[in-house]
Amino acid sequence: MPVPAAADFRLCNRSSSRVGIALGYKDGNSWATEGWWNIGANSCETLLRGDLVARFYYVYAIDYDLGGEWSGKAFMCTREKEFTIRGIQDCLARGFDRTGFFEVDTHEQKSWTVQLTERKPAAADAGSGLPPPPMPQARP
Repeated sequence: MPVPAAADFRLCNRSSSRVGIALGYKDGNSWATEGWWNIGANSCETLLRGDLVARFYYVYAIDYDLGGEWSGKAFMCTREKEFTIRGIQDCLARGFDRTGFFEVDTHEQKSWTVQLTERKPAAADAGSGLPPPPMPQARP
């Protein structure tokens, strides 16, 4: 008999660095954030198992080796050590960090994979001497 395809939320690190991943999502009627998944260079990890129940998920990633981050404008709570945090309000007042996540639109698919890739330096970045921050890419 054929084995049904796994329906999961996966993240593939297509950069040459180790990365730390935090994930934000709607958990029933409230929001939750979880972290940290540590993903090696050029490898993938399943962050959530089973059919996806929401259209939007939120990701924040840190490049452990070169510095930089994949971030966005959806602010949620994180902390330095492993965490599961309920709610995204009053992060600082509750003793957490307030971190900008980027939005992933799954288009209501049951399975989704996010591809983190390294951004190619633009001409404006050429003289800075600093590595450019990585940019996110998402694909079903």
